[in-house]
Amino acid sequence: MATTRTIEARRRLRELLDKRELIVAPGVFDGISAQLTKRTGHVAAYLTGAGVAAAGFGLPDIGLVSATEMSERARMIVGALGDVPLIADADTGYGAPMNVVRTVRAYDDAGVAAIQLEDQVFPKRCGHLPDKQVVDTAVFEQTLAAALDARSDNNLLVVARTDARAPLGLDAAIERANRYAQAGADTIFVEAPRGAEEVERIGREVDAPLLINLVLGGVTPLLPATRLQELGYAIAIHPGDLLVRATLAMLQRLCELNGTSKEDAAAHLPANPADFFNLVGMAEWLQLDTKYAQRERSWA
Repeated sequence: MATTRTIEARRRLRELLDKRELIVAPGVFDGISAQLTKRTGHVAAYLTGAGVAAAGFGLPDIGLVSATEMSERARMIVGALGDVPLIADADTGYGAPMNVVRTVRAYDDAGVAAIQLEDQVFPKRCGHLPDKQVVDTAVFEQTLAAALDARSDNNLLVVARTDARAPLGLDAAIERANRYAQAGADTIFVEAPRGAEEVERIGREVDAPLLINLVLGGVTPLLPATRLQELGYAIAIHPGDLLVRATLAMLQRLCELNGTSKEDAAAHLPANPADFFNLVGMAEWLQLDTKYAQRERSWA
């Protein structure tokens, strides 16, 4: 059952969307990032799966964190945010439609104001990494149907994300976006458009409230909020800003503590998402993935 605070946060997010003013949601991943987001007056926050994987578990964003780990992190962050609404990343829903039902129920009980689901093949990858794959559109429509049925009230928003731009092209991504909107998603998220023209085209051709993901070093241009507002975007999430800057500060201080130079810290600095995830072992995990994929082929 939703608490009074949860009901208020969900109502507030609905009201913000109805105002048709761009909602800027910083990426939060732990208690202090949530507290600071609230105390600096932000109207919403985004639970970043990449940030939880890296900061919470020392893992890259390649599908290694479980639904339980994410929903419990969401619960803690909702508590820290108070009545500031939380938009929460739930990756692919962590399985078949019945798994999606359990995921949505867990996030719903944790008190999030919106849950984001995506159409990647599991295990997913960060939206700004290469080699992504997507499921058939009809398969994700089943995911959406399960999510919409499972939520306890209509004020828990369902955000539908498509990653089709990279493997299938922008036309396919826009087609999927409109289908997901017709299937009942409250907000649509076309991941990783390349260039301002693609961002503008999505704004023109997708008939739904839109979310855009602004990733430091990613493939999408970091357009100013005023321009995104003009293009009709409803929400701009900044999932990596806080974590990347905190990582920089930690690297610099660690090098000071062991007597090495700022140049040594600079050598570790990530220029893009892949560099960042290599700080938490992505190269090693992908080697394991390749190893067992090769073993599977040899058995076939």
